Amino acid sequence: MTRYEHLAKLLAERINQGLYLCGERLPSVRALSKEHGVSISTVQQAYYLLEEQRLITPQPRSGYFVTPHKLGHPLPALTRPVQQPVDVTQWDEVLAMLSTRQEKGLFRLGYGRPDLTQPTLKPLWKIITRIGQQQDAAMLDYDDIYGVYELREQIARLAIDSGCQLMPEEIVITNGCQEALSVSVRAVCQPGDIVAVESPAYHGIMQTLRGFGVKVIEIPTDSQTGISLEALELALEQWPIKAAIVVPNCNNPLGFIMPQARKRALLSLAQRFNIAIIEDDVYGELAWQYPRPCTIKSFDQEGRVLLCSSFSKTLAPGLRVGWVSPGRYLDRVLHMKYIVTGATVQHTQLAVAEFVRQGFYHAHLRRMRQCYQRSLDVFTACVLQHFPCGVCVTRPQGGYLLWIELPETVDTTWLDKQMRKHRIQIAVGSMFSASGKYDNCLRLNYGLPFTEQTEEALKLLGKMIEEAMEASLSEQAVR
Repeated sequence: MTRYEHLAKLLAERINQGLYLCGERLPSVRALSKEHGVSISTVQQAYYLLEEQRLITPQPRSGYFVTPHKLGHPLPALTRPVQQPVDVTQWDEVLAMLSTRQEKGLFRLGYGRPDLTQPTLKPLWKIITRIGQQQDAAMLDYDDIYGVYELREQIARLAIDSGCQLMPEEIVITNGCQEALSVSVRAVCQPGDIVAVESPAYHGIMQTLRGFGVKVIEIPTDSQTGISLEALELALEQWPIKAAIVVPNCNNPLGFIMPQARKRALLSLAQRFNIAIIEDDVYGELAWQYPRPCTIKSFDQEGRVLLCSSFSKTLAPGLRVGWVSPGRYLDRVLHMKYIVTGATVQHTQLAVAEFVRQGFYHAHLRRMRQCYQRSLDVFTACVLQHFPCGVCVTRPQGGYLLWIELPETVDTTWLDKQMRKHRIQIAVGSMFSASGKYDNCLRLNYGLPFTEQTEEALKLLGKMIEEAMEASLSEQAVR
């Protein structure tokens, strides 16, 4: 047995015996080198071996941490929303969160944006600069309503990985995925129509439905397998539903990947009841599994699936480059896009197209998947360490969003107000429901670089949750 194998075995025994706790930061390479009288490279090799065994997780600029146990906190149960059409509310909560985007000094723990600090984004900066320096007058003119052809060509090539055979002519570039979803909803629905959504669901699509006067029926959703097909079938039999909106891959906010058989079954339901499916795949390329999971669109032979995505979550939201492949609804989507924005900015489209064409995009995705998976281990370990018992935590299969269910006595709106006093913001669960459910839930972003500030924020959040639970118990005792 080599020295590094002997050291790795010793450290593994300490972890299994509980001498190093779940989520605890391990001694530095230099400290272990001095303690055991071995070289730094020996310690590094030992740590690499433990990393391969998934016993420890490295975090850039922070060191190594004990990987959280596979059990940890329990998973959230199948959601049970009221299954009848309702008008979407909760705009005030969403506006309050959006209004803080440029607020300096605020630590946005629940903000759904990617890590923008990685070196694999540097080529994108260079491409953007070079295109801007060309001073081509065509870039100041209106773009084709479909969007830049070169970008649509690259998107069609990327779609092959998700099982789709798309042509550039079938793709429409939009101002981010939000516009892709917006024009899709307007293409298939009229005011007063009913749409089925997962519950909880992305607050952006909820507000889109609210703005167009579309009613929502929330369908129970499992945190590992997705929307309940049985509940959806019952709703389709009872109500004149026009479309179902789903995020089957790396769901926002639950993080699941819908099994392939259930994706096919969902499409079969849509065919049987003649409804459209609006599929949001904005996080699909950040799945841990390889090859990446297929889309529902990949099984669609009738053009009833409107596939929406963007580069906002994989590259940067400020690019505002999204797209939709609307199938049979192409003409309607083009008309809706013309009404809303007409054309899309060419500069960032050309930059993204070049970034993808030169192979930088795939390199960036590989790095980000690794970073987010490691961050999840460290982040979850910190949650397990500092949050009280009785808390349910999802186990994402990709992306960078974590959904946490607290005891029903804890109000996350109150919790957010308390955290804001310390310049920390969370995403309250009620934003992800049409009727304001999940006020005991919250969404956190584990994908940003894990720093001491992150750890202190989670520690404080756990303390606040514990205080809220104790206060509730005290009130019950008085009664």
